[in-house]
Amino acid sequence: MNRRIPLAVLLASACLIWLADPSPALACPACFGNAEGPLIDAARLGTFLLLGITLAIQGGFVAFFLYLRRQARRAQEQALDAEWSSLQRAHDRAWRKL
Repeated sequence: MNRRIPLAVLLASACLIWLADPSPALACPACFGNAEGPLIDAARLGTFLLLGITLAIQGGFVAFFLYLRRQARRAQEQALDAEWSSLQRAHDRAWRKL
């Protein structure tokens, strides 16, 4: 029994093998081999710059939420003080009527 593999399957297999080949001949010097150079230095600088910006923005969010937390505590204390003083005034008025 003679089975033939279709041409499309052969071409697809050949393309997959060609794409999966880790051949350094297709790599640029920045991607393969040259670990030092201006392109690598620029990539490192860009990475550190993006990390710095990200950390600064996250720090801003943390500072904002800490500010909101502090304001909420202050408002809660003021509301508690106002409620307590109104209770004291009501108690004092009740004692004066006696």
